Amino acid sequence: MTERLGQFYIGGAWVAPGAGAGSMPVIDPSTGEAIADVALGTAVDAEAAIGAARAAFDGWNATPVAERIAALARVRDLYKERYDEMAQAISLEMGAPISFARESQAGAGLAHLNATLEGAERFAWEEKRGTTTIVREGIGVCGLITPWNWPMNQIVCKVAPALVAGCTMVLKPSEIAPLSGLLWAEIMHDAELPEGVFNLVNGTGAEVGAVLSSHPEIDMVSFTGSTRAGVEVAKSAAPTVKRVAQELGGKSANIILPDADLEQAVSDGALGVFANSGQSCDAPTRMLVRRQDMDRAAEIAAGVADAQVVGDPREEATEMGPVVSEVHWKKVQGLIEAGIAEGATLAAGGPGLPNGLNRGYFVRPTVFADVTNDMKIAREEIFGPVLSILSYDSVDEAVTIANDTPYGLAAYVQGKNPADISRVARALRAGQIQINGPDWDTHAPFGGYKQSGNGREYADWGIHDFCETKALIGIGD
Repeated sequence: MTERLGQFYIGGAWVAPGAGAGSMPVIDPSTGEAIADVALGTAVDAEAAIGAARAAFDGWNATPVAERIAALARVRDLYKERYDEMAQAISLEMGAPISFARESQAGAGLAHLNATLEGAERFAWEEKRGTTTIVREGIGVCGLITPWNWPMNQIVCKVAPALVAGCTMVLKPSEIAPLSGLLWAEIMHDAELPEGVFNLVNGTGAEVGAVLSSHPEIDMVSFTGSTRAGVEVAKSAAPTVKRVAQELGGKSANIILPDADLEQAVSDGALGVFANSGQSCDAPTRMLVRRQDMDRAAEIAAGVADAQVVGDPREEATEMGPVVSEVHWKKVQGLIEAGIAEGATLAAGGPGLPNGLNRGYFVRPTVFADVTNDMKIAREEIFGPVLSILSYDSVDEAVTIANDTPYGLAAYVQGKNPADISRVARALRAGQIQINGPDWDTHAPFGGYKQSGNGREYADWGIHDFCETKALIGIGD
């Protein structure tokens, strides 16, 4: 794996970066120490990868769907063989506790491979409507830009549907957490895909990402990251009128209805915020409880925060690792301090390193009570283990508060009465509403309203985004 850090995967081969490429250290966030250096590509490297993908497109798009599905099945089987290696890579590069990396982080990649394969089997690649045949085929060459917080979740969510749709692609994983992406490229190589179908170039968003989003030979760019960066991707893509699919930021509300089991609902909601060190775009970071339940909710959530086992991600018992980088640690610390300055009640945690830790980018699991929706900690995506608890006097007011955000990725509703739950869920302006904490559903569409993005991922929903729709009028029943 280490030797791959200085290479890119272009045209079916591992190649050295072109002239002018630089490098940056890969940091273990649990220690703050460099563990390797990763090559950073330039426009020259991105152009080479795009050229390889363009040369491969016609042949891959013409490959029968059954063969493309079989290719993805080979990828799935190879992924299984290197599953533990993938978990280790993710834990090392972004600090996920090894047990969480194994069960959830690496597990997400496998779950999406399986869901995409199932979705491809039932997908309506062709259908007849009267005198017309509707054909769905790959949109073309795709630029895929993925983040560090759920590396395999987002890489597989893009690569798998693009592959079965008949697209060719250039992947730019996060340069902060490149190990899992390079391991993924090794898996793709071993699956014996035609040269140029899959390509990988590491680099920064400003350098490689900008080329992928603006290049005239890229037909679609699929981006996951911050809303700020998503706006720049859309601006770069506009002159070439390419398709842009975006999964961006979130500030998800969690409405705990009056009849909910308060202990269970608050505990589950807090755990949902602290998982992955709070670095999930759909985390339920705004908890809404009845005004009279505020003190008890704060007490329950604080108990969950205080019980978190924070520490070395290599230890099986660790429940929460560090955040990904020093820059991100400082951002989270600044927002925690803003919550205190704005008058929210600090029920647990606070600024600084957790007790017993003197290095690494660890954040104390933090709970704020008595938060109002005009505070920074209620409006801005913190992307750390920080829960804000707000109060409401009526359920309608809770819905209004929940919708009072520029984001609309996810929302949560906890309660017992099905009619009340349904009414509230339907009133929420978000792409995915989770009710009473069900299991994660890789077959449900995932994506957001408003500034949380556009398009939908997962299973056949993701395949749709990578297809063009063609009408053959006169070829039908």
